Amino acid sequence: MTSDLRCLVTGFEPFDGDTVNPSWQIAQALHGQALHGASVHAVRLPCSFDGALPVLRAALRRHRPQLVLALGQAARSVISLERVALNVIDARIPDNAGAQPIDEPAQPGAPAAYFGTLPIKAMLAALREAGIGAEVSQTAGTFVCNHVFFGLMHALRRRPGVRGGFVHVPLLPAQAAARGLGPGMPLGLQTAGVRLALATAICTAGQDLRLGAGQVD
Repeated sequence: MTSDLRCLVTGFEPFDGDTVNPSWQIAQALHGQALHGASVHAVRLPCSFDGALPVLRAALRRHRPQLVLALGQAARSVISLERVALNVIDARIPDNAGAQPIDEPAQPGAPAAYFGTLPIKAMLAALREAGIGAEVSQTAGTFVCNHVFFGLMHALRRRPGVRGGFVHVPLLPAQAAARGLGPGMPLGLQTAGVRLALATAICTAGQDLRLGAGQVD
């Protein structure tokens, strides 16, 4: 890897009454690090449909990354490597600006979906080998996380060779306990997992692993 390879990692501000968001805490922890010769730059996105994509696009122009990993928080028990971004918004709760669009396209006139271009199967294998809970997820939801994932891949269609994708990280233990949703995952373990996933993506520039990680239901 060359030293001028740039990675952009994004995380979100807290939302839905939380005071922290592990996605941004992880991105902050990775900011300024060098992974296999690649420099990591972190940017915090607002949790709003109207506000997130302008910040993301500005970061793409400013940092000109070759790889983009967007992070978001979800009430899941493991790190979720997202496969598909859908061109739909269906907000169960309002975003941080009070907007709650329902059954609207994320990008009018765009395709129904985009696949991420990160090697999610290789990332999954690396995480599981390290003993970190992980899964391939077939949906990033229909809230701001999916909106950013779709907006990212829509933007990257005009940036040949730039790879991108989205990862949902679990709730922190205190967040999970407050919701009655199990143990959560400590921030240190989440950060180590995302660092490993990102390093794997950097080092896997060719074909992804052929590894079964789909769902029956």
